[in-house]
Amino acid sequence: MDQKKLAFGVMRLPLLDPTDTTKIDLEATNRMVDLFLERGFTYFDTAAPYHGGQSEHVVRECLVKRHPRESYTLTDKLSLFMLKEAGELEGFLAGQLERCGVDYFDYYLLHAMSKERLEQAEAWGVFDFVAQKKAAGVLRHVGFSFHDRAEVLEEILERHPEMEYVQLQLNYLDWEDPEVQSRKCYEVCRKHNKPVLVMEPVRGGLLTSLPWEAEAILKVKAPGASLASWAIRFAASQEGVFKVLSGMSTLEQVEDNTAVLSDFRPLSREEGETLKKVVEIIHSKELIACTNCRYCVEGCPMGIAIPDYFKMMNHLSKFGPSQLPGVKKDYAQLTGEKGKGLASACVRCGQCEGACPQHLPVISHLESVAQTLE
Repeated sequence: MDQKKLAFGVMRLPLLDPTDTTKIDLEATNRMVDLFLERGFTYFDTAAPYHGGQSEHVVRECLVKRHPRESYTLTDKLSLFMLKEAGELEGFLAGQLERCGVDYFDYYLLHAMSKERLEQAEAWGVFDFVAQKKAAGVLRHVGFSFHDRAEVLEEILERHPEMEYVQLQLNYLDWEDPEVQSRKCYEVCRKHNKPVLVMEPVRGGLLTSLPWEAEAILKVKAPGASLASWAIRFAASQEGVFKVLSGMSTLEQVEDNTAVLSDFRPLSREEGETLKKVVEIIHSKELIACTNCRYCVEGCPMGIAIPDYFKMMNHLSKFGPSQLPGVKKDYAQLTGEKGKGLASACVRCGQCEGACPQHLPVISHLESVAQTLE
């Protein structure tokens, strides 16, 4: 199998209807898959929830039916959040193999592991389950994708050293982020000698839409390089990174990403310093100096998720109005499905401003949130 670091995430495919993620353009996807393989890359990644449950079917139609099994490696995931009880494990895996049209998975990940999901997996005997399937040859390698803090990752790897690799959110923007903890999690993997699969190297496309000042720095430094290539190279340059997963949506993205990693050139120290400047510019665009301490939330009579809304506003100020539709969608989900109070529900009691260590004009900021996102 190839030693090239790019992996094809079957998660952001071209659509026939931009409003329906289940209606995938199979002809366009075929061309993308073919070019990826033609350029010597083999690693594909899918999961049951992707594209409204259609990703595995696309793998079967565009990859498995059209190319020899030995010409590619395929990863799928055990999405525990889709199951209600341990008795469903066997059927879930069998369904995945059937939908993909294969007899085995080269790699299999426990999907989106966290502290809570670790407890669920242990209670359900999931680690024994995947070990048995590996022994039977149904799974060739087992690991997990991870979304939590570094100390939780340390706990998982200490309790389950049999896990062979870890998939992490890793990109230059989140490298020192106190919530994502990319660097800290990466260092835990290095400590335990676990290969790293990188997800979100371009932050879901966000790092292709930089503030103009940041984009200008990168264009001056490397006039012919795409913004995505900087992010891909940052991830691939980290020692111990096995694959960099890219959810590609167009043939042009496949061409660009495969070009970057066909003849891979690690970031130089100078280029690394350039990316630090880019991150500084992005952070300088923050509109609201909220530290997410959440003191304001504890006594809010209306249950308003104030720091979450401020984070959304900062996202808009950093990356521009093109992000507004997505941010509005996130806001609607948080206030609707998760039952958080609307910013406009503020009764101006002032509790939040009295509790804020940063002495922010919280009420005024909430008015801006309501005007922008409601």
